[in-house]
Amino acid sequence: MAGAQEAEAPGRFGIELNNASETEGGNCRLTYVAENHSGHALDQTEYQVAVFDAEGIVSRLLVLKFGKLIDGKTRILQFELPGTPCSGISRIVINDNSACIDAETGKETDICMSALDATSRTDIRFGI
Repeated sequence: MAGAQEAEAPGRFGIELNNASETEGGNCRLTYVAENHSGHALDQTEYQVAVFDAEGIVSRLLVLKFGKLIDGKTRILQFELPGTPCSGISRIVINDNSACIDAETGKETDICMSALDATSRTDIRFGI
């Protein structure tokens, strides 16, 4: 997959929507794979995302907290959307980063958006 290969290149930060599955309660559980090859260790990483329903209307804005992401590390995270079946989601858009703190400087950095490559392996479109 091109997105995954690009995320491995130096200076890139990749987030892949890897899986979307229904829970027993009918909620959608989203699995993300984050790969930090940006050259920067990050102390805090958070993204504001917009979730679009099946009709293409924004149904909610969420903040996904990925936490610490050291350089060269892959991290897998799951987020569950209560009251939302996966079939009720047409796409997810990364609106902005809520936090992107460089571990070395302790300051905000733009690397979380400027180097971001967002891809999806699911039927849900995912991107910037």
